[in-house]
Amino acid sequence: MNRISQVFLFVFIGIVTFNLCFGLNWINLHNQADKINLEQAKEEVLASSDSIPELYTLALAYLNQYEAKKAKKSFEKILNLDSSNLMAKWGQIESLRRLHQCSSCIKELENIIKKKPSFAPAYITLAYLYYTNMDFETTSRLCYKVIKMGKDKVDTSNYLRALGLFAGAKGMIAHYGGPLSKVINGRSVMPYLQKAKKMDPDSPIVYFGLGSYYMLIPPIFGRNLEKSQYYLQKAIDSDPKFADIYVRLAQVYRAQGNMDKYDQYLNKALDIDPKNELALDIKTRKCDFICID
Repeated sequence: MNRISQVFLFVFIGIVTFNLCFGLNWINLHNQADKINLEQAKEEVLASSDSIPELYTLALAYLNQYEAKKAKKSFEKILNLDSSNLMAKWGQIESLRRLHQCSSCIKELENIIKKKPSFAPAYITLAYLYYTNMDFETTSRLCYKVIKMGKDKVDTSNYLRALGLFAGAKGMIAHYGGPLSKVINGRSVMPYLQKAKKMDPDSPIVYFGLGSYYMLIPPIFGRNLEKSQYYLQKAIDSDPKFADIYVRLAQVYRAQGNMDKYDQYLNKALDIDPKNELALDIKTRKCDFICID
């Protein structure tokens, strides 16, 4: 084989490898990880320990089970095989975000987005970071970019997160804004929650969003603690390791005057995630993320 043929072969192999690991296939991998259990993912890695798709699926399965440390190790294994893999770099950052160790994550995520503007998970991770930093305008902007990509070009879970987080950010903008903002942004919340519900009515993201909505909306606009309690309990039944749900349900019980249940659910959230921003905000009564009493 002459030198020119070798060059073309290497270029072809590089293109195939790139498309396999970072073309539309990332959508399939994310959707697949949502459908298989952790043991299945482990078995597939044992059968092919150096396969990037299998390692990536396993890492996502760990994230789905809230095992961020193990997910981080799986993403690191991918980076040992391919140090330039942007999917694994995102996964490492998402793991660090969940471990509350994201000191330089925003810049790194922006770099990933610059290199791969269609990779929706990076936008969602970045949106969560801005949300916890109380930059709700940037949060909504990032989520809207994912929404505008279209649900056919985003994996199901991250599209639902985009809808739910967009609604949540709009609610926070309304809360902190003036009368006009409360009307304009407040009206944006339910339509996007309804879009998420239509897409997957049994998603814990949907239940959490609706439960939070009916608790946080001002009484004059339709606060309903019974509906909130119903949806938040459904969210816990669907995803019992999602710490934020327990915090909002604790607030419902506090508003109803049941301080024992309030302490029980708030402490449960902190047991699951001791550094959870929402739980610490409510427990300290700082209330940046809204107390209703």
